[in-house]
Amino acid sequence: MKLATRINSFLPHFDNDVLKVLPEFARIGLTHVDLNYPEHTKDIVPEQMKAALDAANLKANGVALRFRGDFYLNGELGNTDPEVSAAAIQLCKDACDYCRAIGGQVVTIWLGFDGFDYSFQIAYNEVWNRQRDAFRAICDYAPDLKISIEYKPFEERSYAFIDSFGTVFAMIQDVNRPNLGATLDFCHMLMKHDNPAMAADILGARGLLYGIHLNDGYGRKDDGLMIGTSNFAKTLEFLYYVRKHGYDQAIYFDTFPIREQGIREAECNVSMVNRLEQIIDKLGMDNIEEVIAANDGIAVSELLLDAIR
Repeated sequence: MKLATRINSFLPHFDNDVLKVLPEFARIGLTHVDLNYPEHTKDIVPEQMKAALDAANLKANGVALRFRGDFYLNGELGNTDPEVSAAAIQLCKDACDYCRAIGGQVVTIWLGFDGFDYSFQIAYNEVWNRQRDAFRAICDYAPDLKISIEYKPFEERSYAFIDSFGTVFAMIQDVNRPNLGATLDFCHMLMKHDNPAMAADILGARGLLYGIHLNDGYGRKDDGLMIGTSNFAKTLEFLYYVRKHGYDQAIYFDTFPIREQGIREAECNVSMVNRLEQIIDKLGMDNIEEVIAANDGIAVSELLLDAIR
């Protein structure tokens, strides 16, 4: 299994130096790295980053865009200011170049500022069309890479523009490029009251599941809790569909240790995912499929009892 985790959880323990973090990743059983671009790549040329990954026996999964500063407060790809929108597109293209140079495969785009806070604030269809055209330009620029949309219902804006499984699926269809898919963040799905397993099944069946950010929470905000600690059954079901559809990118632990020690927290996430995978093995893929086909709540309860025995 390919596993990665949130670099920012480790940085305070390693002098805020990305290159010092990488050897620790391999020590605790991680195999891949996702870098925030340009946050984690500043002053580190691709050749230096690739050499550091190789030295730590790690591989790059990809890069995730971070649009920082007041420049993007009114939106990124969908911004009505053509200068800002063009800069956001160029940043995505630059991220594609960096991703390719370090051997990564996935460029994840989360648009935290494309959205609205008030009624009558944006022209919805115009923003949709600007985003669609921007995604087309990025996909066409890097046809060899997987361009992945990560959705979140709110934060940074009161309403995110791409806010749900349904919206991201519609955008993928409208963009109509073979290298565009989605990244599913477990907490973001809980915040929207989307069922994580449903999204994983539908996207996975169509080969559109490009990224997984695994964490846990209560659905009111982006809690970033340790995996399986709040929604054990939902996490188990989610990973069942991830396996069923042959997902082959890294599972990224997007958890936020605040009172917990970051390294120990990541170790617990590794242990939990491995244990959940063992439970799926014990239950059996065919057996789980039979329970689903029965559409019987009692059978589900018995399956979960078997899971924890």
